[in-house]
Amino acid sequence: MARAAPDGRLNMASLPMEERLFRIEARQEMEGLVARYAHGADRRNDPAIMRPLFHADAVWSAEGFATFHGAAAIARGLARIAAEQVLWSIHYMVAPHVEFMEDARSARCRWYLWELSTMAGDSGPEDRWLGGWYDSLTIYEEEEWKFTSVKLDLRVQGVATPPWAIKKAFAP
Repeated sequence: MARAAPDGRLNMASLPMEERLFRIEARQEMEGLVARYAHGADRRNDPAIMRPLFHADAVWSAEGFATFHGAAAIARGLARIAAEQVLWSIHYMVAPHVEFMEDARSARCRWYLWELSTMAGDSGPEDRWLGGWYDSLTIYEEEEWKFTSVKLDLRVQGVATPPWAIKKAFAP
């Protein structure tokens, strides 16, 4: 059994080597999951990229946008948000922090968001910046990590002044 460090966190040194390696690789895979999410988001929430990131029963939510249930609904809903509200974006996903659950086959993954975007507005497209964080739960099934829930918590946003001078679309 693994021993806890004085602060209550798991002492990795007390785990068997195979479990330690699994957790190291899992952290890297979750960082990749976050990066693929950003990649899909910057391609107008491309459903072909976004859907495989989510477990079939996953939930995605962001106050002011929507809540979606199920991988297919999440992919469709995020694509609709891109088509109707977020016309262009570049996501900077910063400092993913992974906390394994006791079974080490599920985890909480949180990271910061800094985003430049062009949003649909009442008087036309408006360049904006946004900041906040994502709070997600992940599960390891069938040899891969997937999101079971993703919550976007926007904490700050504003109008970009002057507007962005160059906005190139991302290639697929």
